[in-house]
Amino acid sequence: MSAFGDKIKGNWNEIKGKLKQQYGDLTDDDLMYVEGKEDELLGKIQKKTGKTKEDVKSFIDNL
Repeated sequence: MSAFGDKIKGNWNEIKGKLKQQYGDLTDDDLMYVEGKEDELLGKIQKKTGKTKEDVKSFIDNL
């Protein structure tokens, strides 16, 4: 698992709350975390927000 995956796994509830604050269109279904499927999760967030995968990753890394 990547360092990014470790960050998501360890702090997902907090990260999820901040993502929902930042991007009001995101729902719990959009933010369903499954270990090992971080890229899928990023893709869903990217599609819903219109941000690049790098933007989303950067937002999460800076939390």
